[in-house]
Amino acid sequence: MQKIHALIFMVLVALSASVSAAPVDINTANAAMLATAIDGVGEKKAATIVQYRETYGPFASVDDLAKIKGIGAVTVERNRPRLMVAPTPRQPGKLK
Repeated sequence: MQKIHALIFMVLVALSASVSAAPVDINTANAAMLATAIDGVGEKKAATIVQYRETYGPFASVDDLAKIKGIGAVTVERNRPRLMVAPTPRQPGKLK
């Protein structure tokens, strides 16, 4: 019986790790999601990221996070695997 419990526990841990391993889109995530996803960023800095995005528009790349005071290139590199910028959908009828 203990082996079954151990097996179930390992499966649940593996599933939770795979769910949390999905990159967070920095253009759509709220402050709580950003604070959880970005190592070295708390709620206050995450709120600053959201405010920056609302003021200046969507980030073109993860590297743009370094434009925010208190977030440097080292923080961006350390968190790059956990972050993403999804492509913006094109509007119908408009060609680039």
